[in-house]
Amino acid sequence: MSKREIFNFSETSDACIKCGKCIPVCTIHQVNGDEVTSPRGFIELLGQYQKGNLPLDKEAKNIFESCFLCTNCVDVCPNSLPTDMVIEEVRADIAEKFGISWFKRAFFFLLRNRKIMDFAMKFGYAFRTCALSEDNKGRGLRAKFSLPMVKKGRLLPSMMKKSFLNSYPELIPAKNESQKTQKVAIFIGCLGNYNYEGIGKSLVEILQKLNIDIFIPKKQLCCGAPAYFTGDMKSVEYMTKRNIEYFESFFDEIDAMLIPEATCSAMIKHDWEIFFKNRDMPEWEERAKKLTKKIHMATEWLANSTKLGELLQKEGKKFDEAVTYHDPCHARKVQNIWKEPRNLLSKSYNMVEMSDPNRCCGFGGVTMQSEKFDLAKRAGAPKAAMIDETKATYVSAECSACRVQISEALNAKDSEVIFKNPLELIAEALR
Repeated sequence: MSKREIFNFSETSDACIKCGKCIPVCTIHQVNGDEVTSPRGFIELLGQYQKGNLPLDKEAKNIFESCFLCTNCVDVCPNSLPTDMVIEEVRADIAEKFGISWFKRAFFFLLRNRKIMDFAMKFGYAFRTCALSEDNKGRGLRAKFSLPMVKKGRLLPSMMKKSFLNSYPELIPAKNESQKTQKVAIFIGCLGNYNYEGIGKSLVEILQKLNIDIFIPKKQLCCGAPAYFTGDMKSVEYMTKRNIEYFESFFDEIDAMLIPEATCSAMIKHDWEIFFKNRDMPEWEERAKKLTKKIHMATEWLANSTKLGELLQKEGKKFDEAVTYHDPCHARKVQNIWKEPRNLLSKSYNMVEMSDPNRCCGFGGVTMQSEKFDLAKRAGAPKAAMIDETKATYVSAECSACRVQISEALNAKDSEVIFKNPLELIAEALR
């Protein structure tokens, strides 16, 4: 067992009253109706693992890697048991015992090294047609060959010729310096930096319309979420510490740092602090905590701290197209953000709710998207069906992980609905 003495799986297991409220909302239980792969099943097994009654063998590894980490169980638990957190922690033990697959190690290495990642993505863009083909609905790329992490025909995110961080200067001054109101930094997220060009471009356009100084920190690294959910805690520690040190160098000069991604935002605002707490690093825990006061999901800050809503009401275009909004798990359940993007979008689009916008899309992290993609497909199909039923033109969510998963599910269903980040739709209304 890992030497993380501060963390106690048994404490969580003993606190579970086995009421079963978590089971109907559990994403993995919805597609694999087995008590073992349910929240109370997970935490009971974790308690037995810590007591020495359950070996951490390949079967246990398979079970603990089957959780989507959607936090639905935490949301409804009468004791607010952190099931997602204890599973994230046991995955560190799994990685320590079994190691991490070569392609995951390669991926996390790239996330830790921005310049090498930039080169790899440029290389990938130049030679993308060798292994990938454009999807006929413009949603992304399809793999031509079967690889360990990608099945043939699988939809993948588009690739940008030049990353967001390399496309803009570090400082973009407000257009009217005498009337500028605030200065904000942008933490773009890896998918927004390398794959979904419209996200960063749209955020810059919106901030310019609001006459706000924009600072783009060039040395930002990945937030660490992909490695955290996989159990590669060495990579998490490296990226979090480097980011904290870097953020501290400019945080006194900005009013806010905006993150147009639910997962990145939740990782930085919530999980960084938890990560250091569970490893008994009080200094780093406190440093991470101090940063959270200025860190916001983009639509939440734009809705509450600017006059964007008024601007859209007065000057924004009105569209006939309908938009349905999907609530990312890391936005609504972790950060309680769900009204703000809807309020902004409703100024320019007809909003129509799907039957269960809060249902997890089934992305689930790197392992779920590679070694357990069959589970992700089964979780995504019901989400695609309820989106299609709305007859909306667009489905929107402030999360590129959800975008990857939902776009694949919609393509599998041959749906015409297109995924757009809310910032892309808002920027379009302001053009």
